[in-house]
Amino acid sequence: MNPVSPALLGDDELGAWLHLLHSLGIGRESARRLLARFGSPQAVLDARAVDRAQVVDGHSAAALNTPPDGHAARLAATVAWRSGGLESEPARRIMVLGDADYPPLLLHTADPPLLLYLLGRAALLNAPSVAIVGSRLPSAQGLDNAHSFAQTLAEQGWTIVSGLAAGIDGAAHGGALAVAERADAGQDGTASSASTIAVIGTGIDRTYPAAHRALARRIAAHGLIVSELCLGTPPLAPNFPQRNRLIAGLSRGTLVVEAALRSGSLITARMAAEAGREVMALPGSVLSPQSQGCHALIRQGAALVDSAAQVLEELNGLSALVVQPTPPPAQAPTPLDQVLQALGHDPQSLDTLINRCGWPAPALSAHLLTLELGGLVARLPGGLYQRRQGA
Repeated sequence: MNPVSPALLGDDELGAWLHLLHSLGIGRESARRLLARFGSPQAVLDARAVDRAQVVDGHSAAALNTPPDGHAARLAATVAWRSGGLESEPARRIMVLGDADYPPLLLHTADPPLLLYLLGRAALLNAPSVAIVGSRLPSAQGLDNAHSFAQTLAEQGWTIVSGLAAGIDGAAHGGALAVAERADAGQDGTASSASTIAVIGTGIDRTYPAAHRALARRIAAHGLIVSELCLGTPPLAPNFPQRNRLIAGLSRGTLVVEAALRSGSLITARMAAEAGREVMALPGSVLSPQSQGCHALIRQGAALVDSAAQVLEELNGLSALVVQPTPPPAQAPTPLDQVLQALGHDPQSLDTLINRCGWPAPALSAHLLTLELGGLVARLPGGLYQRRQGA
């Protein structure tokens, strides 16, 4: 399957995606296995339950025979949301795995989202970006650091990714917005390509916390808001660690400004490290509980930084406009890299790749689907796969 234009995601295709993703017993991994086997959401739905049962359990396979509860209302609300913005309002878009401009950094993670809701400047998904995260209950110095680091990095062309949470997240968004808003007003001395991305843990039609409604409106106007959760999803605790993997996945590096030992920011840092991205931490007082998480990260190998210039050095350049970060030699290859290496440049069968990679067929098929949708691998007749030119 080749990358598709966002204009090709019609209402019927959107309905097939929502049917697949919201069916009982179908999570992201199950959906990926089904897509790997059948090729598209509609093909999954058109398949016989007995054939789907070769990929997922029988109950989940049978559940796909009929739309999930609330499907018609969910589809209608989603179509209405996508088309409901005025011309003067931030752009609304739904992006699926396989769109031609799906962000490569996110694609090269272990669990790329299958569908994203976007409000604002979708092009920022492919901008050089760094995540800034931290405590919801920071010190005054922590707030100042988050704001000033974000502003300086944005002035150097970096887009700041965070989670719209209270505390450090909000300060980081604010620092980047100070640059983006000046640029959009036509003032000199700023980098118009830089802004901020808020990855949220609710439906994109909701704002959490409510105190950040004004901030969210500014981000939508000058940056981008991203969610993988369906419209109307409330702020449920399990959704936020999942949100954190997107913050880490969209960014070339993650900076933790302040964090306690039990902090969601440490989850984001761990996910960044697992994706082979740079992890940085700002040290603080040894007496402050809000610095203990940062100190723990530094002991575990995170880069100690105390200025925006050092962040830029860790990201391998003085300006995001010219940076082309290269993974360190000791970095372990991602599963997608391993599949590409196993493929070589000649057509290979699934059995050959299973022997080379040592993975079970469902896991390997899921990785092959991700590469295929990203335009890096082509599926050939006879069940063969081949690496595309340039991949």
